Amino acid sequence: MIAIVDYGMGNLQSVHQAAARLGFTTVITSDADVIAAARGLIIPGVGAFGDAMSNLTSSGLDQTIRKYAASGKPVLGICLGMQLLFETSMEHGLHEGLSLLPGQVVRFSNKDHREMKIPHMGWNKLQIVQPESPLFANLAMDYVYFVHSYHVKLSHPELLLAQTDYYGAVTAIVGKENIYGMQFHPEKSGLFGLRLLQNFLSLTN
Repeated sequence: MIAIVDYGMGNLQSVHQAAARLGFTTVITSDADVIAAARGLIIPGVGAFGDAMSNLTSSGLDQTIRKYAASGKPVLGICLGMQLLFETSMEHGLHEGLSLLPGQVVRFSNKDHREMKIPHMGWNKLQIVQPESPLFANLAMDYVYFVHSYHVKLSHPELLLAQTDYYGAVTAIVGKENIYGMQFHPEKSGLFGLRLLQNFLSLTN
């Protein structure tokens, strides 16, 4: 069983349904004991970073997630869920994240590109950086669906597994040991996105 963290801000049902189509059993939960017993953990997310961290902290789920990540079992953050894995965000002020990965979440700037639209919304092709990652097993890079106004600046470039181009390189997939993040929505990215999600879920077996 794979746990999908319910902290009041997420594309819970779409991730749950995508996993079910792939043949994996998931449970949407905020129960620390259920999360601890899961073979894998998915942190979805839609909305503002500060609100998300407030919800996680007030419920104690921030510590539950940190403890789970320390267990070595696979963790995946999706969209805002990926950003929450990092140390800080500049979204509407400075906010602390889960600090599972080193880096900062910053807003896109169109100062030098007036034609650049914020939020970044639409289909962009991934550019693989670390082809040996298990997330890319038996895959050739394709297009995925992004919706975000903020992106991650990595403190350590070795965390970068794949990027995309949106008026410059944008962090798209990160990974370190058992912790992974996808800035886009794999569950909304067609067959290719489902295969990426399947490769993560396969790590929980």
